[in-house]
Amino acid sequence: MVEKEAAGSVRKAAELLLKAETAVFFTGAGVSRESGIPTFREAQTGLWANFDPEELATPSAFMRNPTLVWQWYDDRRKKLAEVKPNPGHFAIAELERQLDRVIVLTQNVDGLHKLAGSSDVVELHGSIREFYCFNNHHPAHDVPPGLTEPPRCYCGSLIRPAVVWFHESLPEAEFARARKEIKNSSLLFVVGTSALVQPAAGLPILALQNDIPVLEINPDDTPLSSSATLVLRGPSGKILPEIVSAFCKLKSQR
Repeated sequence: MVEKEAAGSVRKAAELLLKAETAVFFTGAGVSRESGIPTFREAQTGLWANFDPEELATPSAFMRNPTLVWQWYDDRRKKLAEVKPNPGHFAIAELERQLDRVIVLTQNVDGLHKLAGSSDVVELHGSIREFYCFNNHHPAHDVPPGLTEPPRCYCGSLIRPAVVWFHESLPEAEFARARKEIKNSSLLFVVGTSALVQPAAGLPILALQNDIPVLEINPDDTPLSSSATLVLRGPSGKILPEIVSAFCKLKSQR
């Protein structure tokens, strides 16, 4: 975007926020990438350079070699300890103090929205920081870091990361709530997601079907771009703080 066009789009977004009672943010891997977390589509490095994430992040991979999958996720958790929320995360959290309600629906498993201060976060793909047992989904608490193989639940089943793997369905309660919150929202921000992975990619379409404005923030074109109410090209860590700043300025002038 040229500078003048970008400023105009930021103002339009702020004006839509000014009319909103409830804003929903639907976020994807691009938001986390701005904090230094690689996406699944990026090549692995170091010890994992020869592994395909889509082959490791599956129930069958865990059944076949639970130690390998456990160590891969443990390595990812260690790397998470080195990253922090970025300005995009903090901008969303700041809006909680400005609007009646702000809900975050995220496909990310890193927990950075919560670390930034967002209090109402629906983790559609689970959390890499939590665990449950493979067979019965019993929650597992106080799993110590640095284990080289998965511990066992009191039922005897192996403990696994509480994330949604390939070939698994989204958690029913979280997905049902996501649909409900979008239908009841005033405005939907779609931030840093490719809008490709179903069924989550259908959530922005649900908003459009219910005449709810959809604002896309992404450096690249996506399948949603041609349908979105407003498209802002660029990183969320730059654009979201600009929108929040413009919104606060408009709000103070009322």
